[in-house]
Amino acid sequence: MKSERINKIGIQKIKLLIIFSFLLNIAFNANAQEALPKPEPVKYTFEGNYMGDNQTTSSLFKNSLEFIIQHRFGTVNNGYKDFYGIYAPSNIRLGLNYGITKDLMIGAGFCKDRLLWDGNIKYAIIKQTPKRSPVSVSYYANFAVDTRDGKEVTFVSDLDRVSYFNQILISRKINKHLSLQVAPSYTHLNNVVGYISNKEVKPTMLNDHFAISFLGRYKLSSVMSIFANYDQPLTVHPKNNSQPNISFGLEMSTGSHTFQVFAGNYSYILQQNNNYYNMNDYTAGQFLIGFNITRRWDFE
Repeated sequence: MKSERINKIGIQKIKLLIIFSFLLNIAFNANAQEALPKPEPVKYTFEGNYMGDNQTTSSLFKNSLEFIIQHRFGTVNNGYKDFYGIYAPSNIRLGLNYGITKDLMIGAGFCKDRLLWDGNIKYAIIKQTPKRSPVSVSYYANFAVDTRDGKEVTFVSDLDRVSYFNQILISRKINKHLSLQVAPSYTHLNNVVGYISNKEVKPTMLNDHFAISFLGRYKLSSVMSIFANYDQPLTVHPKNNSQPNISFGLEMSTGSHTFQVFAGNYSYILQQNNNYYNMNDYTAGQFLIGFNITRRWDFE
């Protein structure tokens, strides 16, 4: 009997030792997992918010302020008469952007075209992270108000002056040199031009417009890159269908300063006007020179 009792006590000790070892192993693995560094989001997919005529998934750092000058010369097809568009009527936008958080940015600007004031917002929904997300996804939206005098253009209501633009930006940094992006967009204009048919006023174009853009950037060095854009309208309007845009450019960046110069056939600057109104046909040589200059200040 005594030996049986001893055996039972021995078996219980062995069981307790196994359970203790099992719990210790779980605790060790949990601590080891906590000790592993969390994957960091991929940085510098693009150098800034803009790439030619398009937004990128990139945003400002928290408490960063950005001033931007966007300039578009006239089309080159008049040749030497206006020095290939350099002395033709141009379009300019001045803008400010501010990083509210590491994911949220707001901005505002004023454009020579139609004296448009705009407000915009960008939010980083997903950031490309190894083993977590293969792409970055951001949402960009703006609204613009046409502030031209009533003598220049007639609006039935002040709401007719307003237009809206929404875009989902999806990008991936393929490697340290190459970054790609695709971005479907939706434009809405409260007011559209009409025409008379059988004594009835019909809209020349629809109020809503869908488009998609493709963007690629290749870094040549730490401060210099080349890039290309292609913008394709998707909506078919009754009349005045917009032309697609193709552009190629060079970017030089020093961190707080970025300069881009490019050739394309978008002459408007705000995205909704470029997507909706563009009539420049690159196959007919109707392209122009544009540049963007940005200066950023970090207050952290």
